[in-house]
Amino acid sequence: MKILVTGSTGFIGSNLCRTLLERGYSVRAFHRPASSLRALEGLDVEHALGDMTQPDTLSAALQGVDAVFHAAAQMNSRQAGKQYAVTVEGTRSLVRAALRAGVRRLVHTSSVAALGVPETDRPTLLNEAHTWNFPPQRYPYGYAKYLAELEIQKGVALGLDAVILNPALVFGPGDVYRQSSSPIVLAARRKLTFAAEGGVNVVHVADVIAGHLAAFERGQTGQRYILGGENLTLLAMLQIAARAGGAPPPALVVPALVLHASAGLAALFSNFLNLPFAHHMFYLAGKHFYYDTRKAAAELGLPAPRPAEEAIRDALNWFSAT
Repeated sequence: MKILVTGSTGFIGSNLCRTLLERGYSVRAFHRPASSLRALEGLDVEHALGDMTQPDTLSAALQGVDAVFHAAAQMNSRQAGKQYAVTVEGTRSLVRAALRAGVRRLVHTSSVAALGVPETDRPTLLNEAHTWNFPPQRYPYGYAKYLAELEIQKGVALGLDAVILNPALVFGPGDVYRQSSSPIVLAARRKLTFAAEGGVNVVHVADVIAGHLAAFERGQTGQRYILGGENLTLLAMLQIAARAGGAPPPALVVPALVLHASAGLAALFSNFLNLPFAHHMFYLAGKHFYYDTRKAAAELGLPAPRPAEEAIRDALNWFSAT
């Protein structure tokens, strides 16, 4: 079976390529001509050059392909136009091309960001039924991922066999694009000594890849599945990273109201500030992005996820070794 992987040079995409090859699949890696191939070094993949914003290249890449893992997206929220073109319009073009090519199954890598934002600052668990509920301009990445899911669902209505996956905050080996900017790296190097109020769900990349393969084999058409790990506060996450790097664990928690009030200034000076996250994230301070992963466990047969500490330590060890 030949499988096309979009976003193949990225964190999840490259790990997918490696695992699919280990499982005996033939892998075609779709990427831009200018993309760094560092994450694909040593992998026996077939390279398909193209761009998510160029539909003809997608059609060419799908020739002779049985299935698609669609992991391509534009992460940088500072480039709103490009983010929409790649994440939303690119997904629309891929869906149309996959339908024409008769692709047997498409697994779409979305994000928990597409589920929207918790209605309260109190810790609660979001599940797959939660939908978009936040001003798009205050969370452009999440909104783009939500719109991309709608394109997948349009394809399902037209007969495409597609499954949607919503990974949480992914850590582990192979994150070539965030080697110096990841918040856990900054905490481990004593460059991030405070945390915002709120929390996240941390998942190991190996569990995310296992979830992709399980969804490919057992996921129900048109369904979305959260791929999550451990729910913990932002402070706890940074403290784990700091201890792993031998740095003093941060103790200061900045109140959410302070960050909300600073969001406008952060946006104004975003080009001059070396922030470890986009200025849009100031609006999300105080929220606990905690998730219920029981649906994926039950329907995909996934085992208990690895602890957040293992994901963070594996990521830091990989960063240190490369």
